[in-house]
Amino acid sequence: MNIMDFNVKKLAADAGTFLSRAVQFTEEKLGQAEKTELDAHLENLLSKAECTKLWTEKIMKQTEVLLQPNPNARIEEFVYEKLDRKAPSRMNNPELLGQYMIDAGNEFGPGTAYGNALIKCGETQKRIGTADRELIQTSAINFLTPLRNFIEGDYKTITKERKLLQNKRLDLDAAKTRLKKAKVAEARAAIWAEEVTKSEQEVRITQSEFDRQAEITRLLLEGISSTHAHHLRCLNDFVEAQMTYYAQCYQYMLDLQKQLGSFPSTFLSNNNQSSTTPVQSVSTPSVLASASASLPSVSNSIVTSGLSELKSSSGSRKARVLYDYDAANSSELSLLADELQS
Repeated sequence: MNIMDFNVKKLAADAGTFLSRAVQFTEEKLGQAEKTELDAHLENLLSKAECTKLWTEKIMKQTEVLLQPNPNARIEEFVYEKLDRKAPSRMNNPELLGQYMIDAGNEFGPGTAYGNALIKCGETQKRIGTADRELIQTSAINFLTPLRNFIEGDYKTITKERKLLQNKRLDLDAAKTRLKKAKVAEARAAIWAEEVTKSEQEVRITQSEFDRQAEITRLLLEGISSTHAHHLRCLNDFVEAQMTYYAQCYQYMLDLQKQLGSFPSTFLSNNNQSSTTPVQSVSTPSVLASASASLPSVSNSIVTSGLSELKSSSGSRKARVLYDYDAANSSELSLLADELQS
C-alpha cells in the first residue's frame, strides 16, 4: 500500500465519521435519536467555565476603556502589539494639558499671578500624567495580562477539549443507534448476528473513548477554581495600583492648592496691570476694601469700621478701592474705583 492509497482511505474514513456525526446530530435535534447526557458535575463545570469566560472578557475590555478612554489609541496599541512592535510614545491627556498650561504661563509671564499659577498647575498635571502612565503599566502587567492569558490560552484549550468530547459523544450515540438497529434486525434473521457483535464492539470502543475524553475535560474544568484564585490575587494588585495612583493625585493636588493659596492677593494685583508688569504685593487693607465693595449686602458701618481699624492700627496707611459700588440706601457707602480711603 503506497502513501496515496493510505491517504485516500483515511479521507474516506474521516468523511464517513463526519457523516455519521451529522446524521446523529440531526436526528437528535428532530427527536428521532437518543442522546447521552453528561453527568451533572461535568455540566456544572462547563457552565462555570462559560460564565468565567464571559465576565472575564467584559471586565478586561472595560478595564482597557478605563485606562485608555481613546478608542483610536486602543486600536493603535492593539495593532502594534500584534506586530510585536513598540507603540510610539505620546503625551497622555494630563501631560498634554500640563504642557499647554506651562506654555501659556510662560507666554503671559511667570512674574504675573495668572502666569505663575498656570505654570504650577501645569507642572502638577504633568506629574499626574506620569502617575497615570505608571497605573496603566502596572495594571496591564498585573491585571490585564493574566485575564487575557486565560481567554487566549486556558479557555481555548477547554473549548478544544469540549468540542472533542462532543464528537466522542456523537460517535458513541451513533454506535448505540447502529447496535439498536442491528438487534432489531437480528430478531428477524439470524444472519445479522455477526453485525450485532461488530456493533457491540464498536459501542464498547466509543464508550471507552468518550469516558476518557470526559475525564480529560473534567480535569481541565476543575482548574477554573484555581483560575479564580489567581484572578483574585490579580484583582488585589489592580486595587493596590489604583490606590497608589489616587493617593499620588490627591497629594499632588493638595500641594498645588497650598501653593496657590499662598498668594491669594496676587490675583488682585493683576487687575490693572499688563502681563509684562511684575507682580506687586497687595496690602491687607486693599483686600478688605475690595471685599467690602464687592458685596452689596455689606453695610456702611462694616466698611467704615474696617477702615477705621486700619487707620488706628497703622496711622497713615490707606486702602485703594478696586471696583465702583453705588450705595443701595443711606446706610451704605458709595465707592469709586481707585479711590483712596483713609
